[in-house]
Amino acid sequence: MTRKKRIGVVVNPIAGMGGRVGLKGTDGKVAEARALGAEPRSPDRAVEALKSLHRHIADSKIELFAFGGQMGAGEAREAGFEPHIVGEPAQTASTAEDTREAVRRFTEAGVDLILFVGGDGTAVDVVGTLEEMDSQTPILGVPAGVKTYSSVFAVRPSEAGRIAANFDRVEQREINDLDEAAYRAGEVRAELRGVAKVPVDEALQSSKTLSGDGVEGIAAGFCDNIESGVTYILCPGSTVGAIKQALGFTGSALGVDIWRDGNAVAKDANEKRILAQLGKRNVIVVSPIGGQGFIFGRGNQQVSPAVIRRCEVTVVASREKLNGLGVLRVDTGDEAVDEALRGWVKVRIGRFEQRMVKVT
Repeated sequence: MTRKKRIGVVVNPIAGMGGRVGLKGTDGKVAEARALGAEPRSPDRAVEALKSLHRHIADSKIELFAFGGQMGAGEAREAGFEPHIVGEPAQTASTAEDTREAVRRFTEAGVDLILFVGGDGTAVDVVGTLEEMDSQTPILGVPAGVKTYSSVFAVRPSEAGRIAANFDRVEQREINDLDEAAYRAGEVRAELRGVAKVPVDEALQSSKTLSGDGVEGIAAGFCDNIESGVTYILCPGSTVGAIKQALGFTGSALGVDIWRDGNAVAKDANEKRILAQLGKRNVIVVSPIGGQGFIFGRGNQQVSPAVIRRCEVTVVASREKLNGLGVLRVDTGDEAVDEALRGWVKVRIGRFEQRMVKVT
């Protein structure tokens, strides 16, 4: 008889809470995020991934292992599984040590894959524990954190479930993490934190490229077409940063700024403030993440589905960046919004030139 596939699932229930409220991360900021009205994001992402897993694999062919409570067990049951519980969080509020303990228990149980839900920090905890145990257990990330720049994540939760159900080969992939304190101060400090075995699939994201591009022409072309009365929501990134400089102000390099009629009316705005500043006509200006292609859902969660619904979208990117991407991606957490964004879009690649690129 063929042995059932064993999958261990662990959820970081606070991952991603800092995104929409503009904190650019949740490490050490949980209380502040909650005070700003942040809601947990990762449990819903976990359920979406596990429902996809359930659709793609018969119960008779899988054994699901999970950590207790909202660190996996609750989400697994909501998705239709009855998991083997390998442990419980030591406290009401989960910690990184709980994640590490879950990985230890999964390894001892001989799982074939660890499916974790969180961001780059969670990925570091998972791979670090595997290294301590000298384990080669494959891992796969369900993107739920503010920072998900590592190449161990599926492009969206539903794809993570499908990959977990069907994979038959693995390859080495990188885990990168950003210094959140530096990130909030406007500086990108990325560090390679580990290498892990990950299922082979086209629906895995690449590591974020951190190098900049020459974008003066793009900025000039955008400024040529500025219109009065329009509210511009300027997303993070160096390309949009060049536009901010061309407009004559120093924006928040990694935050969302708002420009209207010659003035920066808000800097480093969270979702609530963006919604409050929207007018009759609004344009989001966004550049894809290098190496990944995401325009929404990675690093700019302040620009939420509620914001996107009320806005037009302008995408800007250098030729070099687009040549390395092929397609653009969205993962807002709202399938209706994602579907509305999919299709072909014009991307400004120079002062006068635009290119048609597909959004998937």
